[in-house]
Amino acid sequence: MTTPAAPETAPPTSPVPLAALLARRDLGLRLLAGPGDVPLHWVHASEMADPYPYLLGGELLLTAGVQLTDPARFVERVVEAGAAALGFGVTPVYDRVPAALVEACERLGLPLIEVPPETPFTAVARALWRLMAEARLHELRRVSEAQQSLATAAARPAPVPAVLGALASRLGGRAVLYGPGPGGGTESAAAGREIPPEAARALAGLADLVGPRPGGGPASASGDGGGLRLAAYALGGGDGMTLGIATERREPGDHTITGVAVVLLSLLTAPHRGADVSVRDGALVRLLLGAPVAEVARALGPGPWTVVHARGGDGTPFAAASLAAALGTPLADPGAGETRPGDDPGAGEARPGDGPGAGEARPGVVRLLLPASTAVTAQPGWTLGVSAPAEPAALAAADTQAARALRRAEATRTPLARQRTNGLAGLVDPAEAASYARVLLAPLTEAQAETLRTWLSLHGSWDRTAVAMDIHRNTVRQRIARIAALLDRDLDDPDVRMELWFALGARRPEPRRGQRARRHYGHFQQPTGNLD
Repeated sequence: MTTPAAPETAPPTSPVPLAALLARRDLGLRLLAGPGDVPLHWVHASEMADPYPYLLGGELLLTAGVQLTDPARFVERVVEAGAAALGFGVTPVYDRVPAALVEACERLGLPLIEVPPETPFTAVARALWRLMAEARLHELRRVSEAQQSLATAAARPAPVPAVLGALASRLGGRAVLYGPGPGGGTESAAAGREIPPEAARALAGLADLVGPRPGGGPASASGDGGGLRLAAYALGGGDGMTLGIATERREPGDHTITGVAVVLLSLLTAPHRGADVSVRDGALVRLLLGAPVAEVARALGPGPWTVVHARGGDGTPFAAASLAAALGTPLADPGAGETRPGDDPGAGEARPGDGPGAGEARPGVVRLLLPASTAVTAQPGWTLGVSAPAEPAALAAADTQAARALRRAEATRTPLARQRTNGLAGLVDPAEAASYARVLLAPLTEAQAETLRTWLSLHGSWDRTAVAMDIHRNTVRQRIARIAALLDRDLDDPDVRMELWFALGARRPEPRRGQRARRHYGHFQQPTGNLD
């Protein structure tokens, strides 16, 4: 039986199998009951008699049994809460794991591990977080490499079969493109391993469930058939095309990789593509492949152009493609925020004290490129940040503007925010203003300057700044107090605030030694420095 795919409820971390934690000899953990291959999403320690209200599901629950009175009931409540496994610390309360606890875990299929006296719970938690970080890094590399190979395939003479082949290779399965029609549609192209007839029929049935069919339909659906994991995704071209995927298993990152393929195939199969759109598509594919903006400026035309950052929708590639179509552009970049092989490893890393980076891509953000003449309006379910019109060579600055506008829209809870014009600041010579700004703001780090910029843009609101930068309001207060001390200025003075605001807009910070200042607009390299 196949059903439309339900929204994912797993946390945004890469799960780690319990077996990987058990393999750490320095911890000395021992499996006493249940399977050893369950995924762990996080770790939590509790000595409550009933831990149910404090669990989210998917965690390794650690306890020393301080209030353990009824082992069977305790295990039942842990299972009801959805915990992945139970770790029991030997001593100081118990000399060994209670036999009743082992029996209850074995009966209910809950993995139970023994934590020896010499292993503190914090050591177990630290080991799990490190394993998660390694898994996340592996996932990001896999997604980045897949995105690059899919973009390369899209630029080949026969792009549709090439994209299907690249997708099937990356997922280790089969990728099928279905045309419109009843009974699962008509198979237009396919690549990858052959699958059993039962799986092929089930996949075709899934394809008939999704997409812009008469009366509507879900954007995606998933199920099982012939021993394989199946999924179908509607393309955004509006002509009923559907992508089907069949794999032996699903791995972290598969959804993101498939999302890239959905958007590319939506572009490649969209009907009635005008000459100007085709030229723009070609330029955008080159940007996706990493070409400098200057090399594709001629293909894009003189412009001006507008960059839009958007967050929202239902998280599916179909929603991103639909947003792009509603705003009149064929491009939606689902891979924003990912790094790719060869990038400076420090360019996109979070550093102590940083909030969301200024102009850096964030997970879940879709990027769009539009002619400046396009009337960008609020879209249902989306929050938009819109840049000022820019020439092709200034797209890097426009990208940064759009990122800041989106953060301002999220902080003020408005559906759309635009980059403000320079106004009086435009009357000052840019070179002189930049020179003065560098001297004035020299004591600040990049993270401190961005905190000050965000705080000033939100009229000194601690709460809104905390929301915009995804940090605690007390952290905002501490940072602003430190900035005031470094600058030796009274930040409550409106004249000081005005001067600093103009200085932040005029400043051109120098790139750090040994680091390429790179922004990701579909993974194209832009000039170094802050260009807005």
